[in-house]
Amino acid sequence: MMKISECNEKDEVRGGRRYLDEKEKWRFNGGYGGVTAFKWVYRGGQRAESGWRRVGLVVRELEPTLPGLRRAGWVSDVSGPAPLGKKVQKMMQDRWAEKCGLRRREPGVGQAWEPSWASHGSGPASSGLQGTFNRARAARLTLPHYVCHTPLFMPVGTQGTIKGLTTSQLEEIGCQIILGNTYHLELRPTSELIDELGGLHRFMNWPRAMLTDSGGFQMVSLLHLADITEKGVTFQSPVDGKPMLLTPEDSIQIQNRIGADIIMALDDVVKTTTTGPRVKEAMYRTLRWIDRCIEAHKRPDEQNLFGIVQGGLDPALREICVKGLVERDLPGYAIGGLSGGESKDSFWRIVAQCTAGLPEDKPRYVMGVGYPLDIVVCSALGADMYDCVYPTRTARFGTALIPEGVLKLKHKAMIDDTRPIDPSCACAVCKTYTRAYIHCLVTKDAMGSQLVSYHNLYYMLKLSRDLHTSIVEGRFPEFVCNFLQIMFPKGDVPEWVCDAMKVAGIDISSCCAPVS
Repeated sequence: MMKISECNEKDEVRGGRRYLDEKEKWRFNGGYGGVTAFKWVYRGGQRAESGWRRVGLVVRELEPTLPGLRRAGWVSDVSGPAPLGKKVQKMMQDRWAEKCGLRRREPGVGQAWEPSWASHGSGPASSGLQGTFNRARAARLTLPHYVCHTPLFMPVGTQGTIKGLTTSQLEEIGCQIILGNTYHLELRPTSELIDELGGLHRFMNWPRAMLTDSGGFQMVSLLHLADITEKGVTFQSPVDGKPMLLTPEDSIQIQNRIGADIIMALDDVVKTTTTGPRVKEAMYRTLRWIDRCIEAHKRPDEQNLFGIVQGGLDPALREICVKGLVERDLPGYAIGGLSGGESKDSFWRIVAQCTAGLPEDKPRYVMGVGYPLDIVVCSALGADMYDCVYPTRTARFGTALIPEGVLKLKHKAMIDDTRPIDPSCACAVCKTYTRAYIHCLVTKDAMGSQLVSYHNLYYMLKLSRDLHTSIVEGRFPEFVCNFLQIMFPKGDVPEWVCDAMKVAGIDISSCCAPVS
């Protein structure tokens, strides 16, 4: 809990404090220009206060992205001797909240922390929505650990790591949020251990935002190990073969212990191509389970619970699910059950339908989407967030992402190619290594997949930044046309893309070949 009140170098007891854990805390000297932070550690003692001693003076201006000003405790009570007056304290809290893009909610109404997502009236200088073009949106999403800008792509770190990259490298290339997997993290190292060690952020040394999925996707990926009932889903552990029951309550409790900024409700997931009564059963069960997830959520002030729209490829079922979730007034919404083998025409139509029905003032997350073309199309249709293993998984097979599409670095033509992966790319890999060198590595050395993973994620994150900037600057249609012209120089833009852009209100006729 963060509390802002008086404190100075000689004062060890006065003022408020924000507890990071049982072993350290910070004190703040609030002011209009910033906050001075004092680091303290617990040395033991008979009384709660007597054991705390200042071990070093750390002075810094706290930026809006620092976790200390993004935790739920910004709305605090007043305690300790000689605190600032309540009116002054509230004024300072509100000033910092406004600077960080936070919005105060009335006590007892949802969580005190919510994604900062303003209405269409917001200008570029304010928090929330920063720009639009028809259905496309660029926004600032304020989360407890980081202020993110959408559209954004989230790399997948299933067990607390992005394969081949360190957390410092992820920061270096501009990663805003990473995704962890509830099911796999619970198997090992277990959520209890992660919680004991300070949560997943501290466990993996990741200072920015994090999202954990609910474990629902494993109903599809591990279907041969799963038994789904109204109570939950029972998995046969791939580690030791023991049964593991995952209920909506269990999923939320695990995610509460892991401590991600965004947590996902457990949904009943079926393969996208499934038809018949099973799709209807899964959709209605997803709506029943969301209420159990909301009831089980014990950290609403610190973690944002997103619901997931299901319903397969049936527009009627999708509409029912969208309306049901919107009635729950959740902090954000995801579109699930796609990117599983359905046609691209079905894919974009479901995305367009769901984004049109979801609230304009809440984030929209299309799950499992990682192809650059898909992200551009979905962003044009009004989606904001995406995740996929594709950039790193394809890198391990020696395939690099480039504006023209993909580059097969294992191909023999790469043997003596002295160009970088992408001459237009500013990432460290393209500045340092040639295609020929990486070709030698990807065929026999793990370093090759690490270098290509670095480049591929840089490409995806830069694409996200370019989407955001083009929308804010009012040149989104030009960006889309340029993107398509590079990827399809002959004008053979897929028909599904053309249809989707018509619905999005973007004219791409200049980059499409005439129909003969």
